[in-house]
Amino acid sequence: MAISGSALDTSIPALCVDLDGTLVKSDTLVDSALLLARQHPALLLKLPGWLMEGKASLKKHITDAVSLDVAHLPYNRELLQFLEQQHAEGRPLYLATAADATLARRVADHLGIFTDVLASDGANNLSGSNKLASFKQRFGDNFCYIGNAGVDLPLLACCREPMVANPTSGLKSAIRRAGVAPVRTFNERSSRPKAWLKAIRIHQWAKNVLIFLPVLLAHALVPALLVASGLAFLSFGLCASATYIVNDLLDIEVDRLHPRKRRRPFAAGDLSALSGVAVIVFFLVASVAIAIAVPHVIHRMSPAIAGVVPNHFLGWNTQYAFLGWLSIYAVTTLAYSLRLKRAVLVDVIVLSGLYTIRILAGSAATGVDVSTWLASFSIFFFLSLAFVKRFAELENLRERGGAVAKGRGYHISDIEQLRSFGSASGYVSVAVLTLYISNLDAEQLYSHTKRLWLLVPVLLLWISRLWLMASRGHLDEDPVVYAITDRRSLLLGVLVLLIVLSAL
Repeated sequence: MAISGSALDTSIPALCVDLDGTLVKSDTLVDSALLLARQHPALLLKLPGWLMEGKASLKKHITDAVSLDVAHLPYNRELLQFLEQQHAEGRPLYLATAADATLARRVADHLGIFTDVLASDGANNLSGSNKLASFKQRFGDNFCYIGNAGVDLPLLACCREPMVANPTSGLKSAIRRAGVAPVRTFNERSSRPKAWLKAIRIHQWAKNVLIFLPVLLAHALVPALLVASGLAFLSFGLCASATYIVNDLLDIEVDRLHPRKRRRPFAAGDLSALSGVAVIVFFLVASVAIAIAVPHVIHRMSPAIAGVVPNHFLGWNTQYAFLGWLSIYAVTTLAYSLRLKRAVLVDVIVLSGLYTIRILAGSAATGVDVSTWLASFSIFFFLSLAFVKRFAELENLRERGGAVAKGRGYHISDIEQLRSFGSASGYVSVAVLTLYISNLDAEQLYSHTKRLWLLVPVLLLWISRLWLMASRGHLDEDPVVYAITDRRSLLLGVLVLLIVLSAL
């Protein structure tokens, strides 16, 4: 579809620019579909019917259902600067895309540099040969083209000056075989290995160390149980990374409005959403496979232990108890990403519960029961961490002059109340620790229980400093990142370990 514009200056070759993957590093159709999943999940059931009407019809239906924020799309800045320069010199520019015309026009209006827009119209999908035919009809051979994918090869081969932006590996191979030499290349994308490490949030696997707590605190340092805990750690890590990607895909539009989160690989367009979906499936399958293998590994390494250790899931005896807790974690995280993260106070309860689930999963993987003391401590301690995460988000929002946390439901006026809730929860967890130390149960595991009292001031210092840093606006919005990168926190962690070892 060609939307009428000014008369063509035939003395200068028209410069036609693709949108998806070229001018914008992401795919606007996929971005719109993800926005649809977040805002109108029920409409996802209509996608097969829309697709049967044709790809152009599918794009139109999705574009009509949601309004993608074109102002914060991940534009290729190097290419955009070149286009702005060409526009200033009076060259006719055309946004030529297979995206729906409504969306393409909104992008063009936002940038204000295009002479006209050529796009899909709900009936005809302007891609590949259809796009080339449209160019021939409108420009003859007097056009230049900038593309990024294999489908753009015919246009690059026929145009005056072929140019590419973030070309795919398929296009690179195709243009070499075809003998096409791009006159300019606009690359703006992080390295894939670095982007994937950031996307799966490998640093967040530090949370999964909680899986080892039941075995370590019970002093059940049996090789079979340690290996089972290690496998459970890996299984939970893969599952958690998959859920982080799900969360990032559903939050792409919101993340692009955030000064820090906009750099996340999917929001920034460094990784495609479709590749993210593929990794989600792979990680989840691998996670489940490992979870199923955990009890069999214990049986193989130590049949005697496998026959006597209790293993239950919500009251039912089953060898796949760990798989049950893993499933609860995955479902809860998905519910959090889709809905619960926008429910005030419910979100922090869920976040703290996800920490505790890791401890319960570690217990299920090894058959080592979780003490009531550990369960009580974890509930209040992790609730404090969940509150400080929300508090830090609001504190950073206040510094930027905002009033309401988009996609969260909290207001700046809630800061003091969150501070009260969170600090109180942290100190209650310390109170639980003191009750545990003074309880006779501790004497069954430690020879020098009085030395454990040294943990109390250390924990009070860490919790107080955490909230002080958050109040000053010096805390990363994720307390886990703070804990593993802050030198004083690491030193206090080493001190805790030394105290516990001295009490054995």
